Amino acid sequence: MPVKIRLQRHGRKGYAYYHIVIADSRAPRDGKFIERIGSYNPNTDPATVNLKFDRALYWMQVGAQPTDTTRNILSAEGVLMKKHLLEGVKKGAFDEAEAEKRFAAWQTSKESKVNKTKEQIAAEKAAAAKARLAAEVEVNKAKAAELAKKLADAKAAEAEAQVEAAQAEAPAEVEAPIEEKEAPAAE
Repeated sequence: MPVKIRLQRHGRKGYAYYHIVIADSRAPRDGKFIERIGSYNPNTDPATVNLKFDRALYWMQVGAQPTDTTRNILSAEGVLMKKHLLEGVKKGAFDEAEAEKRFAAWQTSKESKVNKTKEQIAAEKAAAAKARLAAEVEVNKAKAAELAKKLADAKAAEAEAQVEAAQAEAPAEVEAPIEEKEAPAAE
């Protein structure tokens, strides 16, 4: 029975997440499986992987073949590295303590890279938020200036109207003499 380590699709349309399973290669993609060893969610940034490391290592050692995507996931999680080191121990290239030391060094370097990436993403988000805030402040200043201009124009128009009304209500100081109309001359 050829055994595969592969992804089993779950979720909804446009938002898929996957279970990492051990299955017979003849079984359907979302069908019967032997064991579920983890999950993979590509929708988060960075992608989230939950993996039963020991079980994945066991299945790799007994000959299960990962698909291309699961091989990348297992490589990123260190399963393939650990398998490689354990094969070196079997061949006598180095002892098990050295293998553990090398794996721990690889793991710390990987974690530092992931943390650096997460910090960079957080910094980019903070910079984008700061830029959006500055742009919003500029827009608000422009709106406030426009509103102040409208209010000043309205006050000026109101003051002008009051002046005109005051002039209309005040009696004229000097009235022009009324001219009498001359009667037409008789001929």
